[in-house]
Amino acid sequence: MSTITVGLDGSPQSLAAADWAAREAEQRDAGLRLVHGWEQLPYVYPPLGGIPAPGAIDTQGTWAGTMLREARTRLADRYPGLRTEVVQSGDHPVAALLAAGEDSDLLVLGCRGLGTLTGFLIGSVGLAVVARSERPVVLVRAGERAEDEHLPDAAGTESTGTPYRDVVLGLDLENPGEAVIRFAFEAAQRREARLEVVHGWSLPTSHGYGAAMDVGLDEELAERIRQRLTDVLRPWKEKFPGVEVREQAVVGSAGRHLVHASRDAALVVVGRTNRRSAVGSHIGPVTHAALQHAVAPVAVVPHD
Repeated sequence: MSTITVGLDGSPQSLAAADWAAREAEQRDAGLRLVHGWEQLPYVYPPLGGIPAPGAIDTQGTWAGTMLREARTRLADRYPGLRTEVVQSGDHPVAALLAAGEDSDLLVLGCRGLGTLTGFLIGSVGLAVVARSERPVVLVRAGERAEDEHLPDAAGTESTGTPYRDVVLGLDLENPGEAVIRFAFEAAQRREARLEVVHGWSLPTSHGYGAAMDVGLDEELAERIRQRLTDVLRPWKEKFPGVEVREQAVVGSAGRHLVHASRDAALVVVGRTNRRSAVGSHIGPVTHAALQHAVAPVAVVPHD
């Protein structure tokens, strides 16, 4: 049975992530795993002749257990029939989430939103999990609701009964990553949504400043890039014939265009290469821009 794992710490952003994960689990007919990790502090000896206060040693563990049970009950009320389990770990949150995610299809984390246009404030736990996870990770901002994933109705009223907004894929033609493309197509297919594919490019510096003024050369390069984008997507369109695809090869930073597209998106999908450096795993500039500034939930998919 497939499983979606979500990290919970009782904060509004983690509760919003749990709701998003529950909706995704229903779409996938998957189980939901609620995880809380905390490092147990070393025992602090009381003053000579004194005794610890009742319950002081396991206060955090008791609170965590209560928080997880309450979240599970709330989700059961909202999503009847959803298979849910709770995991309480004494490990650091990063280690606990990575371990719980090893046999999961997806990891979901909450991030504090800075406002409707400003995007996410990602903590160290979120960044570490994104950088190290071997599974796709979805970041959900505080305040995210089911209605936000859908288009407004004819009267302009928010609704969950209207079609989904677009799924937006940021695609790197130099290293597209099959896992990233598949994730985006499958997400669009489940939502019966359009897939908007964005690739950002700029004129090679080898052409010099003078060549940048050559409109014909610019258009020739643009056409070549559009053709490459079409060629990369062609087999995926054949595998997912029911998914409507809109292709965009845009001049400038792909990150900037993704952030703009996220304002009307149900989900933004970006990739992260699995290569490691001396200072840890690499999160590219486009993915980093999406994580920091996108309005919609962002799925980061690792790939070779």
